Amino acid sequence: MALDADLFEQLRQTVRRFVRERLVPLEAEIALADNIPAEIRQEMRGLGLFGLSIPQEYGGLGLTMEEEVHIAFELGHTSPAFRSVIGTNNGIGSQGLIMDGTEEQKSAYLPKLATGEIISSFALTEPGAGSDAASLRTTARRDGEEYILNGTKRFITNAPYADLFTVFARTDTGDKPGRDVTAFLVERSAPGLSLGKIDKKMGQAGSHTCDVIFEDCRVPASSVLGGKEGQGFKTAMKVLDRGRLHISAFCVGMAERLIADSLAYAMQRKQFGQPIAEFQLIQAMLADSRAESYAARCMVLETARAKDQGGNVSTEAACCKMFASEMVGRVADRAVQIHGGAGYMEEYGIERAYRDVRLFRIYEGTTQIQQILIARNMIKEAAAAA
Repeated sequence: MALDADLFEQLRQTVRRFVRERLVPLEAEIALADNIPAEIRQEMRGLGLFGLSIPQEYGGLGLTMEEEVHIAFELGHTSPAFRSVIGTNNGIGSQGLIMDGTEEQKSAYLPKLATGEIISSFALTEPGAGSDAASLRTTARRDGEEYILNGTKRFITNAPYADLFTVFARTDTGDKPGRDVTAFLVERSAPGLSLGKIDKKMGQAGSHTCDVIFEDCRVPASSVLGGKEGQGFKTAMKVLDRGRLHISAFCVGMAERLIADSLAYAMQRKQFGQPIAEFQLIQAMLADSRAESYAARCMVLETARAKDQGGNVSTEAACCKMFASEMVGRVADRAVQIHGGAGYMEEYGIERAYRDVRLFRIYEGTTQIQQILIARNMIKEAAAAA
């Protein structure tokens, strides 16, 4: 359900001020400490940011997809570590529950996710199953009124402090990849669940990932998401469709921030007696970045509106993710070039953004996976039309 237009604009402006006045000044500190302060998390709770996409009946704001991407545009103007704090509760960590959970499961967890009382994680990727998600090897064996999980999940965002994991495991030995995958809602306190050490990453300091390890981990049969075995792969794909739109919007926001910073620098930095913004080759880089970010913004908004209208936007969401994540990488590269030597220095923050944006071309489906999805859907549509 969409918010009243005036109410939503108030929310957007509040987030905008919070990002620019509260979060942006903390970026260097967060990168150095590799940690988001508790007071920032609490302020996010107070603003309702943990429940942006969670339905209102469960205590969230229930934003439409279009409204959500507008908020993501704003969040993109600061370090992605801040978005990561609320990202899983609003995205991949809650959407499977919202889309396919039972009423009992929704009532038990969604209100706590909406307030940030608990943090969620999406445990799909494994040491041997990343882009090829259907090949996962974590197993879940039925034992009376319980399931016993065994396996390891890798690079799981927010896992170090998550209270609830949506875990994907094999519940059958069928010969059709993906058909025997089941999703489970597993609490952090489940016996047999442990965490690996926090990963050291190229960028996105302050956002943490680690392994999630299941060793004869027992969970009740009621933890099967939706109460049905074999639906996990479908759930994962639906969740990723929405997540890809959110990530695309965030990429647009980051690109727009980088463009603004690059333009400001180019207008004040002088070489050969004039601002470098007067040089046509600098102008060309600024113009290319502006045009590409504008194209990505239009793509994301159009696809979000189509999703809100009930359309199947799997192909379009993949297009957005592919284009926006590649686009922000090019914009970041140009930003370093426009800043010259300063762009390579830590104090300006451009090199940090350059490292941060590199991840967007990998998680929630690599660029190459998006290309395959788009092409396969094109072939299916053409075959159906014929």
